[in-house]
Amino acid sequence: MIGALQGTVHSIKKNPIIFFAGDVGYAVSITDAVAKKLVPGKKTFLYIHTHVRDDALDLFGFQTDEELAMFELLLTVSGIGPKTGLLVMNNGSDAIKRAVQMGDVDFFTAIPRLGKKNAQKIIIELKNKLGSVEDLNLRDETPENDAVLDALLSMGFVKKEVQQIIKKIPTSDTSIEQKLRSALKLLGK
Repeated sequence: MIGALQGTVHSIKKNPIIFFAGDVGYAVSITDAVAKKLVPGKKTFLYIHTHVRDDALDLFGFQTDEELAMFELLLTVSGIGPKTGLLVMNNGSDAIKRAVQMGDVDFFTAIPRLGKKNAQKIIIELKNKLGSVEDLNLRDETPENDAVLDALLSMGFVKKEVQQIIKKIPTSDTSIEQKLRSALKLLGK
């Protein structure tokens, strides 16, 4: 298995790039963020994930071991392959960690190839591995909460802020009106 490469980038015009280590040119798939930092001809070090299938051997390159670890964590989620994982990694490790910790399904569904079910799978499967700042509340998606979200968005509030406030609404509030009042009070603080 190839774990790292040190050498020069020959071309970054398309993905995978051609990365020369010694006299061998390797085709290495990278994120857009890594591509922006690479300079053709300049000596570079990349951490490599080697993905082996029956019909292919693919290399995926990252500039930090943290990025490589996050990519490999994404691959542990059933239904997430290396190409989809690379698309997720375009957002950066820190953003992915925050999205998992906050249970932000919209963050993941904005990525091509990821639907709501796979986004939820990523959050659920990686939550314990990444450490969570708050419990993932799967009860947030109720018709009442959706109505409160829509009402607050129509008033000009920011979606992420509203989603966090909805999680803080007391469970004793059951009607849309009660939930909306509580949410407005919490947003006013």
